[in-house]
Amino acid sequence: MIWKCWSALLTAAALLLAAPLTAQSAPQSSPLGEIIATASGPVEGFIRNGVLEFRGIPYAAPVSGDARWSMPQPVRPWTGTLPAMHFGGACPQAARYGLTERSDEENCLTLNISRPTAKAPAPRPVLLWIHGGAFVGGAASLYRLDRLARDADAVVVSINYRLGVFGFMAPPAATSGAGHVLGLEDQRLAMRWVKANIAAFGGDPDNITLAGESAGAASVCMQLMAPEATRGLFHRAIIQSGACGTPLRTLPEAEAFAAKVAKEAGCPDQANDPAATAACLKAIEPQALIAAGTRAASGELLAFAPFTGNPTAPRATLDALQSGDFLRVPVLNGFTRDEMRVYVGYDVQGGATITPETYPLAVRKLYGDKAAKVLALYPLKPGERPAETLGSLMTDFMPGLGITHCLEIEGGRLLAAHTRVYQWEFADRTAPVRGVGIPILPDPGFNMGAVHSAELNSLFPGFSNTAAMNAPDLAPASQALADRIVTAWAAFMRGKAPAADWRDYGASGAVMRFEPGAIRPIDAWAEYKCDFWRSEYPAFFGGAASQTKKDRK
Repeated sequence: MIWKCWSALLTAAALLLAAPLTAQSAPQSSPLGEIIATASGPVEGFIRNGVLEFRGIPYAAPVSGDARWSMPQPVRPWTGTLPAMHFGGACPQAARYGLTERSDEENCLTLNISRPTAKAPAPRPVLLWIHGGAFVGGAASLYRLDRLARDADAVVVSINYRLGVFGFMAPPAATSGAGHVLGLEDQRLAMRWVKANIAAFGGDPDNITLAGESAGAASVCMQLMAPEATRGLFHRAIIQSGACGTPLRTLPEAEAFAAKVAKEAGCPDQANDPAATAACLKAIEPQALIAAGTRAASGELLAFAPFTGNPTAPRATLDALQSGDFLRVPVLNGFTRDEMRVYVGYDVQGGATITPETYPLAVRKLYGDKAAKVLALYPLKPGERPAETLGSLMTDFMPGLGITHCLEIEGGRLLAAHTRVYQWEFADRTAPVRGVGIPILPDPGFNMGAVHSAELNSLFPGFSNTAAMNAPDLAPASQALADRIVTAWAAFMRGKAPAADWRDYGASGAVMRFEPGAIRPIDAWAEYKCDFWRSEYPAFFGGAASQTKKDRK
């Protein structure tokens, strides 16, 4: 059965990739912008912020009702011209952290395209952006694509994909998606649509960079780990705040978790009657099903991360990295200086109190019998705020969480053993955080720094985790740094080093720190005490290769 599903998917892919001839038709003028013929039908864009934009283009057939948990299928071609002027709805999700917004729209598999208005003498490089949101939230519509399109002179695409119980829970047995990771399959179908159609928008189908942040970065990693399915669909990868080697659930473990969700939802055990379980789950409205998933997760931050050992994600990530059994394309691997301080901020806003007295208790809860060693290496300093110290400690390493320094750097190191990798760190501690990555009130009361997702305003102006896209403008020094970041991304998308003096990680072992007024290489492995973390938690790291300067020479 699995082979039949996989064969059907490959057949659908072949049909879609065979269809781009209609997408090569010359674009027509329009009072608003331009009408472009795609393999799915003509779409009409509009000019905004100095670029030509196309919003809400469906790339897949509906996935609601009886099609819930179905394998994604190509959209049925439409007749007439599709006015692509409004974003498609975000995929179903609950509001989170007092900041993000709820959605109930199941038929959400759409994409958006932005490109410069001027004609180019040659096809432009393409950036395909996968949004973050812990695999349970976020949407393509939260990201303004015009800055990267205009300033990087590129065609930029953003996509929606199914989330949470709909996209990253093991699907019920009596569905066509059973045994697959449907959120990743959605991304793959969108990638095939882009490959087949992007030339009509002036993009180069042979120069596509797949990029994402947080859950989007982890998604890029997962697409790298399935070369049989993704070879030729992209040619470079940008990973922002995601450790490619993070241990993940296997398919049996994911199916056991899905059984917990079904029980929380009040549905029968599929071991007894798979069809009844699927019918019950399909009849539940989205927010009730999401709530059942939340109860089953019991606070686990990455309860809906992808699972491995299945046709979508066949390999354990750390094994694939160490063996080199992945898609070997150049990688730009980035992270932020203070990733986890944002989660400490959420806790403080939720009523947690972190004092000199409670700091050791928090460390013991996180690191168990290793806490004494950790406290010796990360003591509170006189006058230092405990919340900052805890956030920096958690940022350097937390077992099992893939947005911590040492695992992010390690992922880049393992990739660099087989392909070209550039590593960098966003270190602008003045970048907007409150009202962007965390609610404005209450004030967390400590220096948040360059937290997880703080770099997104440099690339997508106004990013605020909301449809308003109303983050404040960057300060002059931060804007100058943002310009350098966009320049680096633009160079990488064209197959060049991100900067003339930037050597790849495999040759230098250096991470480039992007700080206002001071862009420079650093030894991030040493700064973040990764030898210590590797010695204490070897199962999270690959091989036995040392990261010391001596051994890198």
